[in-house]
Amino acid sequence: MLDRIGIAATSLCALHCILLPLLIPALPLLGLTFLADHAWEHGFLAATAVLGTIALYSGYKRYHKKLFPFVLLFLGVSVYWIKHDFSETAEPFFIIIGAGLIVASHVINLRLCNNFKQCNTP
Repeated sequence: MLDRIGIAATSLCALHCILLPLLIPALPLLGLTFLADHAWEHGFLAATAVLGTIALYSGYKRYHKKLFPFVLLFLGVSVYWIKHDFSETAEPFFIIIGAGLIVASHVINLRLCNNFKQCNTP
């Protein structure tokens, strides 16, 4: 369940970052200027990282004991976190790569957990 929430949260975050440049002119009219704030983005990303860590740890502890999903999660969060350090033209690539790594960590965790459950079913 937490993996599915993590996938959804990461996907929403990626959509937010990709669509934000198109919506920036409308944000003040809608009273949503906080969505363009880097602090808000970093806060949401930190919450995603915490949720992801909890989801992955649950699968790690109960089922598969593999660290690879954690590596993907933290690498994805790191790539996503530093996207503002590069040019605006490079940011979409960092968003796609970071979000892709985070989503991949959850998908792999789900598969590892499901494979373990299937192998241990009588």
